[in-house]
Amino acid sequence: MGDATARTGERLEDGVPRPVAETTGRGLLRRLRAPRRPRLWFEILLIALSYWTYSLVRNAVPEQRTAALRNADWIWRVENQLGIAVEESVNHAVNSVTWLVVGMNYYYATMHFVVTLGVLVWLFRSHPGRYAATRLVLFATTGVALAGYYLFPLAPPRLMTGGHFVDTVLVHQTWGSMASGDLKNMSNQYAAMPSMHIGWSVWCGLTVFALASVPWVRVLGLVYPALTLVVIVATANHFWLDAVGGVACLAFGYGVAAVWYGRLPYALPRVVPRAVRRRVWLPGRA
Repeated sequence: MGDATARTGERLEDGVPRPVAETTGRGLLRRLRAPRRPRLWFEILLIALSYWTYSLVRNAVPEQRTAALRNADWIWRVENQLGIAVEESVNHAVNSVTWLVVGMNYYYATMHFVVTLGVLVWLFRSHPGRYAATRLVLFATTGVALAGYYLFPLAPPRLMTGGHFVDTVLVHQTWGSMASGDLKNMSNQYAAMPSMHIGWSVWCGLTVFALASVPWVRVLGLVYPALTLVVIVATANHFWLDAVGGVACLAFGYGVAAVWYGRLPYALPRVVPRAVRRRVWLPGRA
């Protein structure tokens, strides 16, 4: 009788408290941080809702035109004093080659979304264990950028008062930036700092470089953000210092993911093992 009672007690001690502990306190936090298999319907809904919210908040930030133009003049003056003001030269040089600047206009308008979504889909399919953490980097980066738009309104070079920059979308009448032409009223034109074209493209580049197995694909991962930097400057949509702001936001995003998951996303397991059903012992008769 005593031995049976002891064995039953041991079974209860080994089996019952363990799942209970995992649903409270430290156990719950551990479960939330653990990588899990992404669900397609949830990810589509989450990404659509998040981008809609981001666009809504970004465009709801007051268009502080006076402050934005003053900040643009200040950045341009500082760059000239430091001898690093190259944006105007690049803008004029590219604008003189019609096929090149038209291609860059379309690049600016499309690749920002196409490549980012493509990398997300690739992560979802090929690296499900790293997907959630890497997606968190992107979300945190984009979220902190909203604070930049509010705290430091900035006009792009093409809108500077008395500037000599060329708005390449207007001049060449191409479908391009939503901040130009007939679509300009749908977007906050004074939210140039930080540049999410750079924040997102560097995120794509680092992710591809870190996880791709084909060497030339890894090289493309590094080329993509470099080419994006040239495009945003050549089309006069950003100062190159806006790119620095985008990289700073991305560093914040990686910091958030590293704190939450305990390591960088790329160090997590590629595949999440399927959950193992635990057997709970119930008291039996002696």
